[in-house]
Amino acid sequence: MKKRMKLKGRIKFFTHFSIYLGALLAAVDVAVFLLDVRSGLLLLGYTIFYFGVIIPLYFYNKPIIMNELVSFATEYGQIQRKLLRDLDVPYALLDDGGRVIWTNAAFENVVHQPKGYNKSITSLFPTITRDKLPDDSGLDEAQYELHYEECEYLAKFRKISLREMAKHSDIIDIEGYEGYLIAVYLFDETALRIALQELDDQSLAAGMIYLDNYEEALESVEEVRRSLLTALIDRKINKYISSLDGISKKLEKDKYLIILRKKAITQLQESRFDLLEEVKTVNIGNEMAVTISIGIGLNGLSYAQNYEFCRNAIDLALGRGGDQAVIKTPDSITYYGGKSQQVEKNTRVKARVKAHALREIITAKDRVLVMGHRMPDVDSFGSAVGIYRIARALDRKANIVLTESTSAIQPLVDLFKNSPEYDEDMIITGSQAQELAESNTVLVVVDVNKPSITECPELLRSCKSVVVLDHHRAGAETIENATLSYVEPYASSACEMVSEVLQYISDGIKIRPEEADSMYSGIMVDTNNFVTKTGVRTFEAAAYLRRSGADVTRVRKLFREDALEYKARADAVSQAEIYRQAFAISVCTAEDLPSPTVIGAQAANELLNIKGVKASFVLTDYQGKIYVSARSIDEVNVQIIMERMGGGGHMSVAACQMEGTGLVEAIGILKGTLDEMLDGGEI
Repeated sequence: MKKRMKLKGRIKFFTHFSIYLGALLAAVDVAVFLLDVRSGLLLLGYTIFYFGVIIPLYFYNKPIIMNELVSFATEYGQIQRKLLRDLDVPYALLDDGGRVIWTNAAFENVVHQPKGYNKSITSLFPTITRDKLPDDSGLDEAQYELHYEECEYLAKFRKISLREMAKHSDIIDIEGYEGYLIAVYLFDETALRIALQELDDQSLAAGMIYLDNYEEALESVEEVRRSLLTALIDRKINKYISSLDGISKKLEKDKYLIILRKKAITQLQESRFDLLEEVKTVNIGNEMAVTISIGIGLNGLSYAQNYEFCRNAIDLALGRGGDQAVIKTPDSITYYGGKSQQVEKNTRVKARVKAHALREIITAKDRVLVMGHRMPDVDSFGSAVGIYRIARALDRKANIVLTESTSAIQPLVDLFKNSPEYDEDMIITGSQAQELAESNTVLVVVDVNKPSITECPELLRSCKSVVVLDHHRAGAETIENATLSYVEPYASSACEMVSEVLQYISDGIKIRPEEADSMYSGIMVDTNNFVTKTGVRTFEAAAYLRRSGADVTRVRKLFREDALEYKARADAVSQAEIYRQAFAISVCTAEDLPSPTVIGAQAANELLNIKGVKASFVLTDYQGKIYVSARSIDEVNVQIIMERMGGGGHMSVAACQMEGTGLVEAIGILKGTLDEMLDGGEI
């Protein structure tokens, strides 16, 4: 469409005023004609003369006036342009395609480009692409943070419609023009961000340090040298914290409160909390190295909140077995260390205390629901059976929640379903359990502390009283507000923990052979036939179960494999790839088997028998998910690897699940995680 410029507003009225007067004169002439014809003719002649002079002058002067107005506007624009040119704020104009069409001196100094630079803004700032600029889609303004040549800028973009600009003009109007420009402002915020960063670095962080094995380490030293060991540990911790310009205060014999600046926490992260390893070097003849746990609270709204964060962090560190540091912020939890095996506690005092607490909780309720994790294994079911026996011994109605049993536990499930000694509703589904859940029901969760992978997560919300017994390391996601929580990562299995509780829960409690077999099976499977994570208390628990009627031969016959499962496991082992000369990675393709994930876990155990293999990973594609079983002996902490991939577990036994991912992609993710953690020194 052809563009046409025209006058409007008061200037239009002024230039047309003589025409309006001529029209008024013509009207007067008509009135005079009605009164006197000769006077009317005389006035008509004057009117014709008036129009003969005014109309040529109008058409002659109109372009001159328009030119004068344009000249004035140009001179006025030059003044504005001069001001913009010398403006201290970097300023530029872009066309609707994002190309630079004009810049001021300050902008040219920032980007080090001469006057007349007319390339795309993206060539100057690669992060500012065309789709981020204001356009016709309705985005009129935008702002982005830019890092350019060691400086920090806030870039603001504003759309300038030429047609809209003309509409607000009192002089001229432009019809049929839809173009627009984009104004760019750069605000230098380097000094502001440096000041904010410095302020943030100076903010205080609260922390706590616990000695994990204080009593055990002292017992391994001569009595006269124990005070020296304590003094050396104090000196090591105080000197390290002082080097970071922090404060450490000993609260108890094995607990310290530390106050640090946030900048010091960054230094600790960069060194990957080497204090964990330095404390282990304190040795005056003690047979057992001292390990510590560190909890740090950051970025809270107040000092009190940071302290609460650090208390939660130290609880997580201790719940995961100690010898590690945990940093908790409002948004995330970060773990460091955790490379040492957990130290088994020789005393059973805690087990006795927890058993008495459990008895009080159960006797105060009418019904007990026992729940393990989804796709339960022998340890999960065996420990549930142990809790069932406790509830029945206390004369309380009990049910085990089991929606779908796997082939791994089916032989045990059949033992109870086919026995007339047990109620028909001993084992119920998740939906049936929700109907039974009420205010006078206690829910006991065994072999899991992650709510999302329990057999029926809805039960956690339905039951007000919840008890947790587990041997897995705690992660970021835990069952909150549990009435009783008994989580011991050093234990070999949940069945071991329940076996200990059984011995203290009531005098003269009788365990049936089927129940003893179930718990003995759980210990045997989780320890890989008493090879992995086996301690003194593991054998004591097994001996107790053996005295209670567990039959080793009967258990072995229950868990014999069929030929297809044996071949599937052998096939997974034979196809293993040794990655980076230390990690065995394989795929279990047991598609026709009822529980291929169990076969994958068994194959991962088998791969550890290969010389040079520090950790093994077997991936199984089952029901639309990729299940990763991870195993190690002692050199690699597979738990932190699986946690990086969204799972968890123990230092030597861990796993994760991946949804929406193929096997090839999952292997790539696993290898990428291993590379990243190896290069970063995390494993």
